[in-house]
Amino acid sequence: MTNVESLATKPLFGLPLAELWFALLFFIFGMFLFLDGFDFGVGVLFATRNDDHEKEQLLAAVGPFWDGNEVWLVVFGGALFAAFPSVYANLFSRYYLLMFAILAALGLRGLAPEMYEEREDDRWRTLWGYSFVIGSTGTPFLLGLFVMNWLTGATGLITPVGVLGGLTVLVLTIVDGAAFLGLKTRGALRDEMRNYGVRAAGGYLGGAIITLGAIYVTEPGLRSSFRSPLIVALVVLTATLTGIYVVALRRRRYYAAFAATAALVFGLVGLVAILLFPFVDRTAGLTIREAIISTLPLNLMSIMASVLLPIVLGYFAVLYSAFSGPVDTEEAYG
Repeated sequence: MTNVESLATKPLFGLPLAELWFALLFFIFGMFLFLDGFDFGVGVLFATRNDDHEKEQLLAAVGPFWDGNEVWLVVFGGALFAAFPSVYANLFSRYYLLMFAILAALGLRGLAPEMYEEREDDRWRTLWGYSFVIGSTGTPFLLGLFVMNWLTGATGLITPVGVLGGLTVLVLTIVDGAAFLGLKTRGALRDEMRNYGVRAAGGYLGGAIITLGAIYVTEPGLRSSFRSPLIVALVVLTATLTGIYVVALRRRRYYAAFAATAALVFGLVGLVAILLFPFVDRTAGLTIREAIISTLPLNLMSIMASVLLPIVLGYFAVLYSAFSGPVDTEEAYG
């Protein structure tokens, strides 16, 4: 058998590519939720500021990053379409109104800082300041709603579990944003952000437990998954990481707090993936192996991903290194 024939009939190196692409899909979503999550969190915390200089510091903190961070959402959509096209079609047709709402909230979040800086008029800045907060609050809530609907196989747009999941993801972004601002601000502003982060961490842990309880009660088909040692370990790990985050913030170990936030985000995303497995579309009854594309394009796509993903990760490493350290107290957005 030639190499070309082998590529068309056998998975690359005999690897379980369907499962690997399922894992990669959730890794990409986790990168988006972690990196753009602190942007959302900063946007929510923007609502706590009355001083114009402090508002400018918050905008300057996320200015170099937010548009790059959104790339991960585009990559997530592209990977879902490329690897599981039937699932992509099902989700976007089933939740199209929710998708439009997410895009609108993202657009508002992106537009608002640009418009905010256009004028120094108080009414103008108040309008776009509120818009920034609304977009930053609405996006993670709607994303959480979407993910919970996807997990549970809900056919409606708004469900109790979806709302709980949306609120939990929203609070998690505040946890993320507070840790990020611990790295990017100084003085009294940093101290206030630290206090918000400690309170948000408790809210996130409570929200996660309540959401998991609601899933257990309302979704009998998922109850057996809760007895998995991996699920139990992730729940215990989440509680432990929350404690580490709080201690790190109180001791002003902001890099440790930020790392704990990353682990919390990926822990949540991993928990959703494990609960969903082996399905990739529970409503349609599609498992990962049933929904994955054919062998040849899957192999070719895997080769491309193995080349491009390290380049993207390298780009983000350079970006974050170039803009590391606190922002200047007089620094503005743009």
